[in-house]
Amino acid sequence: MAGAGNAKEILQQVPMFRDLSEDELEQLSWYAISRTYKKKSVIFSEGTDKEAVFFIQSGLVKTFKTDENGHEHIVSFLKKGDMFPHTGLFNPHPYPATAETIVPTVLLALPVKPFEQFLMQSTGVAIKIMRVMSEKLHELQGKLQELTGQDVQNRGQLFLLKLAENYGRETDGHIHIKIPMTHQDMASAIGTTRETVNRLLNQLRKEGILETSRSGFIVHDLEALKQWRE
Repeated sequence: MAGAGNAKEILQQVPMFRDLSEDELEQLSWYAISRTYKKKSVIFSEGTDKEAVFFIQSGLVKTFKTDENGHEHIVSFLKKGDMFPHTGLFNPHPYPATAETIVPTVLLALPVKPFEQFLMQSTGVAIKIMRVMSEKLHELQGKLQELTGQDVQNRGQLFLLKLAENYGRETDGHIHIKIPMTHQDMASAIGTTRETVNRLLNQLRKEGILETSRSGFIVHDLEALKQWRE
């Protein structure tokens, strides 16, 4: 198990547990297990029995579903402090997607059965967590409405803006998004082809708005990206 103090510090950063008291976090931290993964390690596979929910201490993770033709469809990119899977609590269903590390990653795992037993014994904690989950659901519904009806260019633009907002770090007026991502990864995330992504990124490069690298993206002009149309 992870050290209780270290686990508590990690759990304090998780939005789901933001309303818990010091004592409640202390109790919860005793169930936590620290796990270390190398780059491109599968944490769990789609359809396997759910054993734990995970919280990212450091590193990056992607989750994806695989269709009948073996093609990946990326569901999400996750960073420090994020929990996954979001459907990991209060239901018996298997893992809904495959989770794989993008870089070396350290996770905190909460085994589902002990966690649920803890919540059954601590109804106050359960209520606090469910309130936060309700807010998260509302937020996700808003994001879904944002994407509904958007064309491929707008989806690509919104995807890059979300990456900049959630993962970008500003240096010398430029925003660096350090997520190693292939064009196919981006295509899978926005529901299009690699060729379309190539075209979109090439146009952004030509206009001096964005640059790609092996480590991710560099946004040279965020305002131009917000206004961009081909």
